[in-house]
Amino acid sequence: MPRTPTRPAGRAVVAVVAAAAGLLGAVTAPSGAPPPSAPPHRTAPAAAVAGNTATVFYWTRTKDWAAYSLHYAPDGGAWTTVPGVAMERACTDWVRATVPLGTATGLRATFNDGAGTWDNNGGRNYALGTGNVTVKDGAVAHSDPCAGAPPPDSSAKATVYYSTESLGWPTVNIHYQPAGGSWTSVPGAGMEPVCAGWWKREVDLGTAGSLKAAFNNGNGVWDNNGGADYTIGAGVSTVRRNTVTPQATDPCAATPPDTRAPTAPGRVTATADGVSVLVAWDPATDDRGVTKYQVTRTGGAGGTTVTDVGSTVLSDTGLAERTAYTYTVRAVDAAGNVSAASAPATVTTGERPAGPAPGRPLGTDPRKDPIYFVLTARFHDGDPSNNRGGSQHARSGNAAHDDPMFRGDFKGLIQRLDYIKGLGFSAVWITPVVLNRSDYDYHGYHGWDFHRVDPRLESAGASYQDLIDAAHAKGMKIYQDVVYNHSSRWGAKGLFTPTVYGVRDSQWSWYYDEEQPGFAYDGLTVDPKSGKSYYNGDLWSTAEPTGNTCLNWGKPTGGRSPEGYTLYNCQWPSPTSGMFPKGLYHQCWIGNWEGEDARSCWLHEDLADFDTERPAVQNYLIGAYNKYIDMGVDGFRVDTAVHIPRTTWNRRFLPAIQERVAQRHGADAARNFFVFGEVAAFVNDKWNRGSVNHSAQFYTWKERKEYSADDSAAALEMYAYEQQRGTGDQPTSSNAFLAGNTYHAPDSGRFSGMHVIDMRMHMNFGDAQNAFSNGKDSDDSYHDATYNVVYVDSHDYGPNKSSERYAGGTDAWAENMSLMWTFRGIPTLYYGSEIEFRKGRKIDCGPSCPLAETGRAYFGDHLAGSVTASGFSKVSAASGAVATTLQQPLVKHLQRLNEIRRAVPALQTGQYSTEGVSGGMAFKRRYTSGTTDSFALVTVSGGATFTGVPNGTYTDAVSGDVRTVSDGRLSVAAPGKGNLRVYVLNGPGRVGAAGPYLR
Repeated sequence: MPRTPTRPAGRAVVAVVAAAAGLLGAVTAPSGAPPPSAPPHRTAPAAAVAGNTATVFYWTRTKDWAAYSLHYAPDGGAWTTVPGVAMERACTDWVRATVPLGTATGLRATFNDGAGTWDNNGGRNYALGTGNVTVKDGAVAHSDPCAGAPPPDSSAKATVYYSTESLGWPTVNIHYQPAGGSWTSVPGAGMEPVCAGWWKREVDLGTAGSLKAAFNNGNGVWDNNGGADYTIGAGVSTVRRNTVTPQATDPCAATPPDTRAPTAPGRVTATADGVSVLVAWDPATDDRGVTKYQVTRTGGAGGTTVTDVGSTVLSDTGLAERTAYTYTVRAVDAAGNVSAASAPATVTTGERPAGPAPGRPLGTDPRKDPIYFVLTARFHDGDPSNNRGGSQHARSGNAAHDDPMFRGDFKGLIQRLDYIKGLGFSAVWITPVVLNRSDYDYHGYHGWDFHRVDPRLESAGASYQDLIDAAHAKGMKIYQDVVYNHSSRWGAKGLFTPTVYGVRDSQWSWYYDEEQPGFAYDGLTVDPKSGKSYYNGDLWSTAEPTGNTCLNWGKPTGGRSPEGYTLYNCQWPSPTSGMFPKGLYHQCWIGNWEGEDARSCWLHEDLADFDTERPAVQNYLIGAYNKYIDMGVDGFRVDTAVHIPRTTWNRRFLPAIQERVAQRHGADAARNFFVFGEVAAFVNDKWNRGSVNHSAQFYTWKERKEYSADDSAAALEMYAYEQQRGTGDQPTSSNAFLAGNTYHAPDSGRFSGMHVIDMRMHMNFGDAQNAFSNGKDSDDSYHDATYNVVYVDSHDYGPNKSSERYAGGTDAWAENMSLMWTFRGIPTLYYGSEIEFRKGRKIDCGPSCPLAETGRAYFGDHLAGSVTASGFSKVSAASGAVATTLQQPLVKHLQRLNEIRRAVPALQTGQYSTEGVSGGMAFKRRYTSGTTDSFALVTVSGGATFTGVPNGTYTDAVSGDVRTVSDGRLSVAAPGKGNLRVYVLNGPGRVGAAGPYLR
C-alpha cells in the first residue's frame, strides 16, 4: 500500500470546526466562535488587574472525552482562539484551567474535546464568575471539588502491549499522537519484546487522556487498523488481531494452569461396511482448544483398544465378521485434560468382502517420479462390456462415432502400463474413481457415491485394487484425483441425496424415468424396463411431494430447454431454491471469482457445493478417502482446491490424510504421500489479480495465527486477515534455491501438507522462455517449488487459458519438455501429448459435439497391439499401432529426457540458482545427501556461461563432452532449439543414445 514520506496513510488530523451553534455535545462550534481567521467578539479588553482569575473545574465522567479545552471570553473582552486553552487533570472526574480576567468580573465559556465536539450550554454559552467555578452536566456552582484530594499525576501514561504472534516482525515501532498533540516522527518509538509474541511501550500522554497509534516493522510494513488507526486510552491496553482491550491484564503474566477438560464429543455414529467401521462425531469444545480424540473400541476377541486421532473421524478396519463393536470417544486438550466419554455407538460388522488385501504405497520421494496424466475413460479400452454412453450418447454425436463416453477402463490401463513405463514415467495420475452421476460424467468429477469405485471403470480381474497393485509391481505410482469441494447435482450417497426435482410430463418422459423397485443406480447396470444404465427415476413427481423444501416447486420458469420444452422451477439443482440442506451444502452462486464467495458458493449447477466447514461433511469425505489410502494409492491430486478455505485444509483434511497414511503404512509413506492441489489461478502474474487467498502458492503454507474454533468463522477471519496483509506480507522461502553453489536442508516447519500445480508456468508455456522466467519469479513464495507439478496443457486448458490442446509445434514441444525435465519441479504430461494428439482441438465442448473431435478423444487406437517394457524408457518389444506410436520424435525425446533425469539426482530433487549464470534458459542445480553430491549446469536451446562454479571435471549427459574447469568458469555453445546441455560434475557420462532433439 503506498505511503506518504512523513507518516502512514489513514492519519486523522484534528479539525478546527467553527460552525453555527448546536445542541449540547453536538459536533459543532459554540455560538460566538466563528473561524479562527475572524476571532469572535472583537471587543478590546480592559486593562489587566493582577491576581483577578477564575479557576474553572469541568466534570468529565459524562463526556469521557480524550481531551478537554476551555474556550472563553472575559466579560467585555475577546474570545480565545478555537479550541481555547487546554484543561489539566485536577482529581478524579474533574479537569481544570485557571485563566486571567483582568478587570472583568466574570467570563463566558464553552468546552470542547479539541476535535470538533462541543458543550456550549445548548447554544447559550456558560456565564461564569471569578474564583473557583464548577460546571457539571450544565449546572454552574462555586467550590473547589478537589480540595483535600491528592494532587494528580500531571503526566498520564499509557502502557501498550502489541501482539505479533502471526506477523513474524523482527522489530516493532509504535507511531502515535497524544490527543490534541502531534504525531511522532515516522517510524515512531521502538517497542521492547517482553514475552513470546508480545512487545511493550509506555507512552507519556501529558495532559491527554488517550492517543492514536499505528504500528510498523521499521521496513515499511504497517498495521494502521485498516486506515482507521487505533485509539488507546491511559492505563494498560493490549492490541491483538486488530482489537484494542482497555484496562487489560498484563499478557506476559504467568498463564494460570489449564484445569478445565473439554466437553464430551456429541453425536457419535458407527457405520459398518463389511469388516470395516466408520466412526464419526461432532467436535468437542474447550476453552483453549482440543488437540486430539481418543476412540475406545470394545467387543470382539481383541478386547479393548484405544486409538488417538486428530480429526473427527476414524476408519476402523480388519475387524472380525458378524461381530458387535461399541465405540466411545473422549476429547483431549493440550494440557492433557480428558473429557468424559461420549455416548456409546454400537454396530455389527458384516461379511469379509472378497478381493485382494489392501496394497501399500511405494513411499519414495515424489520428485523422482515424472507423471503421466490420463483420463481413464478415454485412454485404453480393455473391457468393452463396461462401456456406457449415458443420457447424452446420441445428442453428443458419440453414438454416430461408436464412441461411448465411458470407454477406457482400469483393465485397459493395466494393459498399457508398460507403454507408460516405456516412455519413462514412474507415476500415473488418473481422473477420479468414485461412482459418478450426471448427464456427462465420464471425466469423474461429478462424484455421487464417494465410498464406491465407479463400476464402469472396473472389470473382473481389473479392479481398482488390481490397478494399484499392478502399477506397484512395475515400480510405478498411482496418484488419484480427488474432489472435496462438491458432489454431483444428485447429492452424495450416504450424506444427502435429493429425492425430488421437477415435473414429469409428456415432454420430459424421455428424461425422467419411472422408479423401478429393486433397481439401484450404479452407472453400469441396465434397467430392464427402460434399457438405460443412467437413471433419474427417483427425481421426478407429478405432484408436489410431502415435505418439499424447494421454492415455487413445479411452476414454469418462463424459459424453455434447447429442445423447446417447458422448464419448471426445481427441475434443475440450485443453491438458492431450498433444495439442498443448509447444514451440508452452500446456498449461493459464485459472483466474484477472486472474492470470498469463490470459496463458499456453487461453481455450476451440476456441482453441488459442499459446506466443507461442517463436521458432517468433513467426516463423510475423510471417511470416504481413507478407503483409497488403505488401498495403497501413492498420492492425491486435489481438484478445485482453491474453492475450499485454507484453514479447512490445514485443520481438517490434510492432517487427516497424513494421520491415515502414517497409521496404515508408516511414517516414511506419510512423509512421501504426495498431495498436490489445483489452485486454478489462470493469470500470468505472481499473485492471482492481487488476491493471496486465490493464489496457488498460498495453499502450501500453514496458518500464521490462531482463528476461531468454529471452522466457518475461522475461514472468514483468515480470509480477511490475509487479504489485509496483502501480497507484500506473505511468507517466503529459500527451499528451492541454492546458497551460491551449496545445497542446504530445506525447512519444512511451515509446510501445510499440500503442494500445488504450477499454474503460472502452465499459463506461460506458450513459450518456454516465458514459462522459465515466470516460474523463477514466483519460487520464493512457495513453501518448496521443487515439488511443483509442471505441465504445458491438461484436460481443462492450454497455456494462456486456451480452450485448445497445445499446438505450438513439435520443436516448441521438444523445448518445453527439455525445460520441464531439467528445471525444478515434477514434469507432467497429459496423455497423447507425446504424439501431439488432437493438437489445436477444443479440449471440451460438453455434449454439444462428439468426444472424437475434442482434446479428450479416445487414445486407444494409437495403443493397439502389444508392448513390453524392460525398464523405464526401455521398450523390449512392441507390435501393431503402439509400435508406430513409440517411433514418433517426441516419444524418443521423452524417453531420453527421462533417462537423463533419472541418472542425475540434481535434476530430480536439487535446488537451483541462476547466480553467476548468463543465458536464456540456463541454471545450476545441486542435491547433497549422505554420499550423494550431484551438481549440474544446464542450458536449454541457447548458449550459456557459468562463473564461480566448483572446479573439476564436468561431463555433458547429452553429448558426452568433457570439460575441465580450473577457474570456476564454463561456457557452453547453443545446442539448438529443443536440445540441451547438462554438464555434471564427476557425472555419469553420456546417458542414452542421440535422438531427434537431444544429440
